Amino acid sequence: MADAFYLLDPADPNRFVSTELTRGPWSPDAQHAGPPSALLGYAIERCAPRAGFQVGRVAVEILGPIPLQPLTVETRVARPGRSVELIEATLSTDRGPVMRANAWRFKLAEPELELPLQILPSGNRPGPDQAVPSVFPSSRPVGFHTGIEYRFITGSFAEPGPAVCWIRLKYPIVAGTTPSPLQRALAAADSSNGVSSVLDWSCYLFINTDLTVTLHRQPAGEWVCLDAVTYPQPHGIGLAESALFDEKGPLGRSTQTLFLGPRG
Repeated sequence: MADAFYLLDPADPNRFVSTELTRGPWSPDAQHAGPPSALLGYAIERCAPRAGFQVGRVAVEILGPIPLQPLTVETRVARPGRSVELIEATLSTDRGPVMRANAWRFKLAEPELELPLQILPSGNRPGPDQAVPSVFPSSRPVGFHTGIEYRFITGSFAEPGPAVCWIRLKYPIVAGTTPSPLQRALAAADSSNGVSSVLDWSCYLFINTDLTVTLHRQPAGEWVCLDAVTYPQPHGIGLAESALFDEKGPLGRSTQTLFLGPRG
């Protein structure tokens, strides 16, 4: 089995070979959206990097099923600025684009702003050492579910409804690199609709068309916690959202728009 979600193509630094660890739950031939979202984060961080700047929001659009094929990444600074700038990134196969992302990058305050302590984000969730390890229910021996570790504080894959779940990458996104805080957050946040699913997996589809992650602080450590809830509607559109945490406290929020439908 591969020891990373993607292998860098030695002939092209912008081309990445997708491994079996990227496989998702809906089709044996398609990727889970978590790894390619994190790969976009990897590319965004390497696009004209600037000291003293940090990504505060990433909005990913999923243009269709992402096949288990090599992916080519293109990035550019779409809107330069002294204090904020917009980065665009695209993932493509030989047939065309499969994912796009826009990311706002912010200049960090130096010196830091003097703010009243009582208005700063606070609170926490029980840590991963207090959580119950869980295995995603899949008949496939290798996939995204074997490349990450799930630990539930509340809820489970067998218990429909809101959940609090810690997630940790077991492998790097790109071979030979260490996952950055942004990559960890993007990979974890795309599991919000899975850990908080309210519909029977065997009867319904609930596939996200997008992922938006807003971070007011970068994650510290390997674990990212999702306090997740899914809101379905009978007309076939749903929403999954999560409050994001690490072991130090709150990080930000994520949302996913869902397509709902009967399976088969």
